[in-house]
Amino acid sequence: MFGGQPVDIPAMLGRLKQAGDELGLPLTERTRVYNSRRATELGKWAEAQGHGEAFHDAIFRAYFAEGLDISDVAVLRQSCSQLDMDPDEAERVLVQGEYRTSVDDDWDYSHKVGVTAVPTFLAAGRSVVGAQPYEVLERLVQVAREQGPTRP
Repeated sequence: MFGGQPVDIPAMLGRLKQAGDELGLPLTERTRVYNSRRATELGKWAEAQGHGEAFHDAIFRAYFAEGLDISDVAVLRQSCSQLDMDPDEAERVLVQGEYRTSVDDDWDYSHKVGVTAVPTFLAAGRSVVGAQPYEVLERLVQVAREQGPTRP
């Protein structure tokens, strides 16, 4: 997952837990990382249905607070059901790949601008990676406004 780079996973998870506690985000201790591709495709569909924010919140809770496998179609169907979104339609969207190209385009763009982790916040060519306090994000926006876009 980390491309052969040495990563202190317990320390990384400790920082994540601390940030979650400070921000009031419910985080559970996870022992597995699950592929978010299907959830990302369904997120695009949920946005088109006017349920984007609620869907993203539900998937966040499923993954980070409940430790569920968000690559599992049954988990995604359940999340949709809880939001009054048709789970059969959600599965059809996944099977037919209706949002596959859109997600591919988003991921291509992310790679192009150097995103290597989620979340990454971008403003005028600058970025901040990871869960951050409000003040850090506010400073990112202030610097972007003051200095303008960076030049390649």
